[in-house]
Amino acid sequence: MNSVFIAFNREYFRRMTTIEQLPTPTLLLDKQKLHNNIAVMQQQASKLGVTLRPHLKTAKSVQVANCFGSGTSLPITVSTLAEAEYFAKHGFTDITYAVGFNPNLMARLASLYHSAVPVRIIVDDLAVARQVAQSAAQYDITVKVMIEIDTDGHRAGVEPDDPQLLKIAEALSASAHIELCGVLTHAGGSYDCHSESQLIAHAEQERAGCVAAADACRAHGIDIREVSVGSTPTAMFASHLQGVTELRAGVFVFQDLFQVGLGVCELDDIAVSVLTTVIGHKARQHRLIVDAGGLALSKDRSTQTQGVDCGYGSLADAVTGRVIEQVKVTGANQEHGIIDLPRHIPLSDFAIGSKWRILPNHACMTAAAYDNYHVHDGCGGVLDRWARINGW
Repeated sequence: MNSVFIAFNREYFRRMTTIEQLPTPTLLLDKQKLHNNIAVMQQQASKLGVTLRPHLKTAKSVQVANCFGSGTSLPITVSTLAEAEYFAKHGFTDITYAVGFNPNLMARLASLYHSAVPVRIIVDDLAVARQVAQSAAQYDITVKVMIEIDTDGHRAGVEPDDPQLLKIAEALSASAHIELCGVLTHAGGSYDCHSESQLIAHAEQERAGCVAAADACRAHGIDIREVSVGSTPTAMFASHLQGVTELRAGVFVFQDLFQVGLGVCELDDIAVSVLTTVIGHKARQHRLIVDAGGLALSKDRSTQTQGVDCGYGSLADAVTGRVIEQVKVTGANQEHGIIDLPRHIPLSDFAIGSKWRILPNHACMTAAAYDNYHVHDGCGGVLDRWARINGW
């Protein structure tokens, strides 16, 4: 019965040749905008003289990875072991797992190593470094490790001038079952910037801090080959990346309303959106109800800290993607999206049953609710359906 259902499902979606035929809510991906966004970041990495190691936690898709044009030789970043296993299954072998490593996952990591996929992991704690070294010996593998550096107090990592940095580096270097590859940082604090000058300064802070950490290790005779930095905002606003070897960024493939608010991209660069249907009118409140709620959109309200608050997402035409000025999702219950229309816009412009797109505040969070993308041509035609890997 299950195989029959799967076959029916595939045939059902194969027949959906236009956006307006698709069921809702559905995750849409504009193929041309995706390719344009990738090309922009590739050019930026080339200009800065570093290797681009895209963070595929945003896309979680082999088909998106293939759009970089390097095949399975593409160096990639992931945020879960499920992603690492998925990409390894599809032939990718140069993988960095860029979340602080949990030693309880060593059996799964070892399985990847025994399959000739030496996933690089990151640590920022001396006890964890020692535990990883001990476990690597037990599994008879040599684990590639990066030390995570905190360059802006945003999240995890050891600060460049913290004495613990050298202790961690020494512990890793002393183990025959560890290959210390380098240092890595993520300038998440760049998302709090409010001007181009702040973004430029934050990019330099990220670069300088990570390079300083590498130099501190080298001064103590510890070999550091890789210096890895990255976030989409700092990648686009970095003046130079002297001393850096690779650039990691993720959301740039899709872009979103928050990146627009930062000045990283334009509205027309946003490649992902959620297709939704108007399912109700509330005349007294001058309100629309759509079938894309908190689960379909996420409840990310990040743009409320910026100059333009886009609510839970901005409304756009289903076929053209043209944004409807001043119309946004103002409320989100689990399966209901609420749109309080400005009074000068009549409810009749949004008939019950009509379909629209919603542009996301945070593309990574919105996409996480879906198992696949409906890839379209930007003119209303559906080209393909690409799978995603979710979970941990």
